Amino acid sequence: MIKSILADSQEMEVATPGVNKATLLFGLLALLGVGAGIYAQVVGHHHAFANTREMPWGLLISSYAFFAITSTGLCLLAAISHLFGGNRMAPIANRMVFLSIATIMGAFSIIGLELENPHRMLLYNMLSPNLTSNIWWMGTLYSMAVGFMFVEFFSILTRQYKMAVTLGVMGAIAEVLANTNLGAVFATLAGRPFWYGAQLPIYFLSCAFMSGAAAIIIFSYFAYKIRKEEMDTDTFNGVQTAGKVLTLMLFLISVATIWRFIAFYVGGAEMARTAADALTNGPLSFNFWAIEIAFGLAIPMLLLSMTKLRSVPMMAIASAMVLVGQFISRFDLVVAGQIVPEFTGWSDLPTYLHYVPSITEMLVTCAGFGVACALFLLGERFFGNTFRDSGHH
Repeated sequence: MIKSILADSQEMEVATPGVNKATLLFGLLALLGVGAGIYAQVVGHHHAFANTREMPWGLLISSYAFFAITSTGLCLLAAISHLFGGNRMAPIANRMVFLSIATIMGAFSIIGLELENPHRMLLYNMLSPNLTSNIWWMGTLYSMAVGFMFVEFFSILTRQYKMAVTLGVMGAIAEVLANTNLGAVFATLAGRPFWYGAQLPIYFLSCAFMSGAAAIIIFSYFAYKIRKEEMDTDTFNGVQTAGKVLTLMLFLISVATIWRFIAFYVGGAEMARTAADALTNGPLSFNFWAIEIAFGLAIPMLLLSMTKLRSVPMMAIASAMVLVGQFISRFDLVVAGQIVPEFTGWSDLPTYLHYVPSITEMLVTCAGFGVACALFLLGERFFGNTFRDSGHH
């Protein structure tokens, strides 16, 4: 049965020498990152990673959040497209389901290597569940979502579209709950006023739609580039609709960012204002203004508006800029929330703590990118015909 499914879905023409080399390169990148993670397990995370007791979270947590949030956006857009069939995004919905799986596997690769004892998480998650823990709910719900998406994609391959739609909706619900729980992991920490509050869960969900739209645009663009084909009309219409979602979310995220900082400066805790200062005119200011705001929000919005979503290459460039900006935004959020000492003003503590990711952390992050990109290329090879078929969902 599996052989029959693969025979129908695979597109062997994609397996060109260039694509095979790129797949191998990303696979090696993933192995290099996994090797760095194993090294950290052997020598100890406190030696391999730049995290400290004062700043326990760093690049790996932010990278995990980036991939997990992107996966949520892809899953939600796919579920909406399948549930309301006949819309313009339906032709790219099958690819979105697979990319949602690919990006969450990238996220799991990073968080699995970040944990000092990942086997304990797998064991005690089931043996002693903590129902009052946002992190427990986040991990459990993301695991459920992955299960739903795997079965959903199998249903798509076997053309059981009614089951696929049902499972897609269940997976989307699980992803929404997991994503908002991820935001709540930060938002419920009263000792970190830069994070504390009700905005982050909704902010993360908004970022999911933006990152998911950007991801499907750029991956669809490369899917046709590796085939050396012009994008067909139906796919272009789907990508253009994703561009509209991206443009809308760029505007909304910009407004949310403005009001978030206004709230810091007109009231609230002093630590929160100091953390905000780290972004606006402190050690994280270049990241914030140059990459997160200008490169990741303002310029993409300008490009999309100027081209009126008529140029796929320009939409792909804007999408790549958005994803870079979102990656840095997650890093800024995680670091800024911890960079101000909890007992600031005592015992001559510095205004800001110092954190620069170690080489090992960077390599482990590369594992996430290697896994996601290698899966994308393998998916185009083995499921290319399924991605071309919008089906009747």
